[in-house]
Amino acid sequence: MPDRDAAIAAFVEDAGWSDATLAPLAGDASNRRYLRLTRDAPPGRAVLMDAPSDKGEDVRPFIAIATYLARAGFSAPVIYAADEGQGFLLLEDLGDDLFARVIPSEPELENSLYSCATDVLVRLHDTPPPDGLATYSISVMTEMAALSYDWYRTASLGPDDAARARFARAMGACLTAQAPEQDVLIQRDYHSENLLWLSGREGVARVGLLDFQDAMLGHRAYDLVSLLQDARRDVPPEIERAMIARYCTATGQDKDRFDAAYHALGAQRNLRILGVFARLCLRDGKAHYVDLIPRVWGLLLRDLAHPALEELRRIVLSDLPPPGADLCKDLKDKCATLRVQ
Repeated sequence: MPDRDAAIAAFVEDAGWSDATLAPLAGDASNRRYLRLTRDAPPGRAVLMDAPSDKGEDVRPFIAIATYLARAGFSAPVIYAADEGQGFLLLEDLGDDLFARVIPSEPELENSLYSCATDVLVRLHDTPPPDGLATYSISVMTEMAALSYDWYRTASLGPDDAARARFARAMGACLTAQAPEQDVLIQRDYHSENLLWLSGREGVARVGLLDFQDAMLGHRAYDLVSLLQDARRDVPPEIERAMIARYCTATGQDKDRFDAAYHALGAQRNLRILGVFARLCLRDGKAHYVDLIPRVWGLLLRDLAHPALEELRRIVLSDLPPPGADLCKDLKDKCATLRVQ
């Protein structure tokens, strides 16, 4: 992308970082990419977000939510420079100590990291959300969960409009009964590969926040599900239980009601992820996401086992096949071939 690279070079120069060297950082499932800038002058490092608008990206929500989080005392990256039109941001570099990296190397810190991340949610949910957030409503959540039918089921068994409609009615009814509230800011991708451990900071500021540009107004259990039912790593069940209890104690939630909402939202989220990961393979050519599907399926089964989700469980397990080795191979064989809308 020579034109894009030239625009990046001009942005970096205008931001006063022309003396920096640039190196790629890991991307994500979106069309954004990231570059690390390194130089001798302080601050010695920064991160460039490249979010091209012609690929559907928009840096304005990131700017708005980062500003809100920073003002509330959370560790969102400071924005050094921005070009909203071209989709460039120059950000504070919060380092490389992702939860997903720290925990394997220092397993004795696992409980502390999850405790602090849970405390971030307690504090965040006690802070009035910013104006203008879209709502992650029951209808929106139902459509997002139905991606599992649009992509995962369609690729393996073929489309079935009647089954999709039956599922949507059950999913909507479950969410209406168990998790009707949408009254706090939810970041929506609050998990081990988007959280950084900043050991030199204090309190909730020890958790660096990265991926929040898709924030919406939603249920307070949603980000806790995202944290504790991680598609990319196994969170020990005892930590999951302890963090739910920690959150309920700190916020005064009714434990049984919160637990039912947690599992209803867990089912919704894991069904959505099942569809998204299948889509990333089938449409976008990112086959490695299929390797994560068995873990997501296992999390989904745990959520569906909650007594409040009995009807949803019956429908989902009759419609969706488990991701055995043959099904996962078939998904990979169809990589970048399917164009379901």
